Amino acid sequence: MENSDDIRLIVKIAQLYYEQDMTQAQIARELGIYRTTISRLLKRGREQGIVTIAINYDYNENLWLEQQLKQKYALKEVVVTSSEAESEDEQLNVMGQQGAQLLERLLERLLTPGDIIGLSWGRAVRSLVENLPHSSQSRQLICVPIIGGPSGKLESRYHVNTLTYSAAARLKGESHLADFPALLDNELIRNGIMQSQHFKTISAYWNNIDVALVGIGSPAIRDGANWHAFYGSEESDDLNARHVAGDICSRFYDIAGVTVETNMSEKTLSIEMQRLKQARYSIGIAMGAEKYSGILGALHGKYINCLVTNRQTAELLLQ
Repeated sequence: MENSDDIRLIVKIAQLYYEQDMTQAQIARELGIYRTTISRLLKRGREQGIVTIAINYDYNENLWLEQQLKQKYALKEVVVTSSEAESEDEQLNVMGQQGAQLLERLLERLLTPGDIIGLSWGRAVRSLVENLPHSSQSRQLICVPIIGGPSGKLESRYHVNTLTYSAAARLKGESHLADFPALLDNELIRNGIMQSQHFKTISAYWNNIDVALVGIGSPAIRDGANWHAFYGSEESDDLNARHVAGDICSRFYDIAGVTVETNMSEKTLSIEMQRLKQARYSIGIAMGAEKYSGILGALHGKYINCLVTNRQTAELLLQ
């Protein structure tokens, strides 16, 4: 039987590992003991019942849906969350939690110092960012917006600069913000901004995005406050006339994933879809029947290679 000091240490390590999501290496640095000791004590905690692990088999169906989506759309990662008896805000929060965990796994396993994370805007991306744990040490990552701002038409909590800054703060990385709007009044103004040194700096990051975190839009949500604030009814009518299925960063495409030129195309400042496709991990986070066409078009166009969604939407995508 362990003495009280050993038990106290096991409980402390288990709390840091299971509740605060710290890695074994981080715990070793925090407590000043070897990583092998951390691993051994975690195992001992499970063996002696100090730590118990319960498997929720309700998620088994979600795992099956994830595998089916990965195979059907050739995706790198898929996360499907449960959606029964939850409000839309609750579902978004669960998706944000799972999306944040996915990003953390990628950061832990695959990413390296100096990697670039690009962010778009919106409720789903906000939920993911707000669920990122606060890193205990510098990640030496660079967070950048991959679309301009909404010119004061959108609540600041959904603004791409707000989300970029917040993500960098939580990850203890570096942030670069956009001082230009996403949609300009005309092509001449857009071209002038593109000649600025600031835009060229931000745009250069877009050429080397390692991870993109993007929301997915659809004309089907045209009555929503955020969509209306960003585009307005006149532009929405144009999108419907051109059979637009969805958008990522105000770059539009049809249900087959083919990009669609609109009245906004020559007035937009955001990452081009071909550059987005070059990201090692392009994580789309979206849910709902009204977003179905937008998600499906994004999958067909290969604009995302990772998907975070809920069970209802996953089932629609597999029909």
